[in-house]
Amino acid sequence: MAAPRILLCGDVVGRLNQLFKRVNKSAGPFDALLCVGQFFPDSPEQLEEFNEYIEGRLRIPIATYFIGDFGVGSVKVLSAAAKDSANLGFKMDGLKVCENLFWLRGSGKFLLHGLSVVYLSGRRSASSQQFGTYSQDDVDSLRALSEEPGIVDIFLTYYLFTLLDFTNEWPSGVTNGSAASGVPPGMADPSIGDSTITELVTEIKPRYHIAGTNGVYYDREPYSNVGAVHVTRFLALAGVGNKDKQKFIHALSPTPASKMSTAEISAKPPNSTSCPYSSAEETGSGNGAIKRSVDSVSDTQNWRYDAPQKRQKHGDGLCFKFVSSGSCPRGDNCHYRHDADAREQSGRGVCFDFLNKGKCERGPDCKFKHSLQEEGKGFSGRSGSGTGGSNRSKECWFCLSSPSVESHLITSIGEFWYCALPKGPLVEDHVLIIPIEHVSNTLSLPPECDKDLHTLQTSLQSYFRGQGKEVVFFEWVSKRGTHANLQVVPIPSSRASSVEQIFNLAAKKLGFTFSTVKNDNNSGRKLLAMHLDRSRSLFYVEVPGGTILSHVVEETEKFPAQFGREVLAGLLNMADKADWRNCQLSKDEETQMADNFKSRFKEYDPNC
Repeated sequence: MAAPRILLCGDVVGRLNQLFKRVNKSAGPFDALLCVGQFFPDSPEQLEEFNEYIEGRLRIPIATYFIGDFGVGSVKVLSAAAKDSANLGFKMDGLKVCENLFWLRGSGKFLLHGLSVVYLSGRRSASSQQFGTYSQDDVDSLRALSEEPGIVDIFLTYYLFTLLDFTNEWPSGVTNGSAASGVPPGMADPSIGDSTITELVTEIKPRYHIAGTNGVYYDREPYSNVGAVHVTRFLALAGVGNKDKQKFIHALSPTPASKMSTAEISAKPPNSTSCPYSSAEETGSGNGAIKRSVDSVSDTQNWRYDAPQKRQKHGDGLCFKFVSSGSCPRGDNCHYRHDADAREQSGRGVCFDFLNKGKCERGPDCKFKHSLQEEGKGFSGRSGSGTGGSNRSKECWFCLSSPSVESHLITSIGEFWYCALPKGPLVEDHVLIIPIEHVSNTLSLPPECDKDLHTLQTSLQSYFRGQGKEVVFFEWVSKRGTHANLQVVPIPSSRASSVEQIFNLAAKKLGFTFSTVKNDNNSGRKLLAMHLDRSRSLFYVEVPGGTILSHVVEETEKFPAQFGREVLAGLLNMADKADWRNCQLSKDEETQMADNFKSRFKEYDPNC
């Protein structure tokens, strides 16, 4: 396939007529237009032209993405986009403002015609402005993304430079080692720049770093990266219609790094230079230069490590690095908690501040969720929702008294338990056994509940054996105390003898060994209940034959909350279904699936 053709543009400042006239004259067709710098107008007089496109009277001719989310009219337009139901949830590939126009808010990473694009939107600010600025959380998120495998093709940042305050969000030191003849006047001083952008670009190591400017065009020579074989090209673009006739639009047609050979990736143009940031760090030149090594950046500066000493000693708070990426370069030396449950919730879209502090000061302006989430479901996103029983039962998707319960998935209801099919089932007839009472695990219920559970499990085993299948039961007991559910996954009888072995192999890969107990007459479950430590999480699985494998998760241990499903997906050669989100069905399909199961299970169901 041909490489995608991308147009890059500096500050638009509302001049959409001039921009799209130039786009139409370019030697297209192009796949997308990426705008860095201020996108909205400078003055109210420009709004009429700008709104012609926003309100659909004039057509935007190409898929256009922007990061400079400030200027006249921005609050009205972006507030409407943020509230649009089509833009709810994670939209790292852009919130749709109107046809062919997408707002890249905060920070994120997405694929654009095969290209890996990372962005940091707006200007740096310590305040919590609604639009036009990026926060420390946005920066931390990008640092976590930099740990993901693969090479970033394009990194977009905003730049602001004025002679009055020398605010410059080019990376500090970018001109070091560059030919003086190519550096814009006034920009050669390495003390001018933003050290945060420098740190990010040295960690992300993009192939192309694109920045917006106020009237300055600068195409720097490619430079080598520390710890990577590919080079980075820094390109700054001027504003649309600038008086100095500086270049404001640039065409690019890069082959995605994921499609390139090692030789192609590592090729260095003859005019390549060394990394300008390592040069600035080694010399310590300039007041704003970074005086620490590149290798130490992610280890000493990032992820809330520069906290007061008192807080570090007591280990108060979550490690953002671990929660967002699953690893932390400090390991056991980290002063913050490596919490697998928090990482699980973060993966479901829960706000880091909510997890860390129990509240989020951004409130409704925060793009993340402010309540704990069940697998495949969610509590309401209202900030400040309590975790107590009464509030939880009203919002919990598994509580029958909740208005949010998805009743079309329920297949039978007993005195203490009910059965339902999950969202995104791994296999046909994948079932959940759920306690009617809102409790955090199925192990700590009274004996009469456990007796009914045993009856229900035996009925399910009989049902599946009639189909030539065996059953695997497993539960993730989270110390955070969400509504318990026992997963019931049928597997072909021919695979039954391999289940215990594959779980043990998976455990070995993660560096732990299962404890083993026989579950004769529910004795295994009773033993687990006796030794249940509510301050720790627990995973256990009952394999065909009645053996229970269990593992208590240590505080600093990296344990995947979806471990049981992932192992069974591997056993069944269904690796693509390890994530439930890849298996979601429409409500009509879910309803039909539940009706089919009820019909087949009816003669075995003890609740009928």
